[in-house]
Amino acid sequence: MASQQDQLPPVDIKPLLSKLWPMDGRVTADDIADAISHFFTNQVTEAQSASLLMALHFTKLDFEPKVLASCAAAMQKACAQVPVDELKKVIETRGRREGNYHGGLCDIVGTGGDSHNTFNISTTASIIASSLLFVSKHGNKASTSKSGSADLVNKMQPRPPVITAVKPSTMARVYSATNYAFLYAPVFHTGMRYVAPIRKQLPWRTIFNNVGPLSNPVEDVLEARVIGVARKDLGPAFAEALRMAGCQKALIVCGEEELDEVSCAGRTLCWMLQEKTSGGEIVVEHFTVQPSDFDVSNHALDQVSSGKEPEENAEILRRILNNELPDNDPLLEFVLINVAALFVASGICETDTSNMGEGDDGKVIQERGPAGQRWKEGVRRARWALKSGEAWKQWTSFVDITNEIESEG
Repeated sequence: MASQQDQLPPVDIKPLLSKLWPMDGRVTADDIADAISHFFTNQVTEAQSASLLMALHFTKLDFEPKVLASCAAAMQKACAQVPVDELKKVIETRGRREGNYHGGLCDIVGTGGDSHNTFNISTTASIIASSLLFVSKHGNKASTSKSGSADLVNKMQPRPPVITAVKPSTMARVYSATNYAFLYAPVFHTGMRYVAPIRKQLPWRTIFNNVGPLSNPVEDVLEARVIGVARKDLGPAFAEALRMAGCQKALIVCGEEELDEVSCAGRTLCWMLQEKTSGGEIVVEHFTVQPSDFDVSNHALDQVSSGKEPEENAEILRRILNNELPDNDPLLEFVLINVAALFVASGICETDTSNMGEGDDGKVIQERGPAGQRWKEGVRRARWALKSGEAWKQWTSFVDITNEIESEG
């Protein structure tokens, strides 16, 4: 039987399509977002849906900040609603407040599609960062690579988590047991099931590749994020879209090779959102970083490529989390600089004392690099997360709580 949502009346977006080509200047971001919102309720035909996605691609409107911000808001509105008040209570109770980090939820995510087939850096970095931060890793199965974030975590040993056990009704319980949660996109963005078949039939990337990273289900309680973009011209657009949405802490990164991570091979273009003063204007600062700013070596991307099946990548992730790689391993250093980026974005490095736990010598690296940030301190904290076992502890707690929830039916 079709659901009530499936039976909603069809919406004809032909008038909007006729304005998009040839462009007549009368199309607004809200017009586009309104049309997109009906995708999630299956009210637009596949032909018209595909036509809109193609039009946005070829007119480059899917790079416009206002369009990105408005469509992300529409996607958020259609998302399963998370228990904000319950999450705030858990954050208040368990959140670590240090430096300029207030204990809130954080994410690190990439747009994908950079064609470099590197290892699952953002997923690995998210787990390591949960040693000190509350992390809400928003992810999905692979679309352009062999091993997406969900594919990877589903193959983890000695047993994988049950990522479908993390849903609005269980989130507070998950965060009561661990700093880490993987938010599997299909559980929260249920309306995307109508869009997925259309996207698969198109040979081009669509606006959803850009809007997805802007649509974390916990947006209302997300304190900080790092977003990797696979095209340099997306950096300013993402930064401005986030600023329009009221985001106060974010770092947008793009490796010069058009890599959607902080690059281990050379320079990375960065756009950082910060409050100018507490509660004041949000400003965007553009700058570059390179491996030496983190006190690590340069490594060619072919030294850190993946291209492997999820099982192989999961074994590499297990070894990283158990601190089994040499300190100067190229892949490890690639991961560490991306963890450091999230630590810097969160504000946790902005403290002159350090008491992370066992194994922390308390020696804060106060040296500042590009944009006046403590990139080397970020790496120090990331190395501690692995050597102390805290990253693995948070991961196993996530595995345990999700399996426990699943076993209860």
